[in-house]
Amino acid sequence: MSVPRTERDRGQVTIEFLGMTPTILVTLAALWQVVLVGYTFILAGNAADEAVRAATAAHPGARQGACETAGLKHLSEAWRSGAEVTCGGSGYVTADVRLEVPVLFPGTLSVPIPVHGHAGAVEEEDGDD
Repeated sequence: MSVPRTERDRGQVTIEFLGMTPTILVTLAALWQVVLVGYTFILAGNAADEAVRAATAAHPGARQGACETAGLKHLSEAWRSGAEVTCGGSGYVTADVRLEVPVLFPGTLSVPIPVHGHAGAVEEEDGDD
């Protein structure tokens, strides 16, 4: 007795989908990680812009404190924990921000490759002169 063709193929789609599920999940995780890297680059650039803006308006003695405060202000705790903000220069002030990229979920492990943001601006003139 021969089995009809439709009976032989029953469940084939389910088996193929189950076989592809790990590949689909790994692909989605990789894409999400790429999104986190891109978002970290955006955050680092914005933090550097904010830091240099505050540093150019501050007196040279208070520059590093103003720079660091402004650079960390808009970062969430997940990115702030490993962040480094430094400012330097006279006349032309620069700010450098280093952030760590989280692995899959912000606030968890970080990728050992840091993301850097850099910004520069001309120092504002002091109106007291």
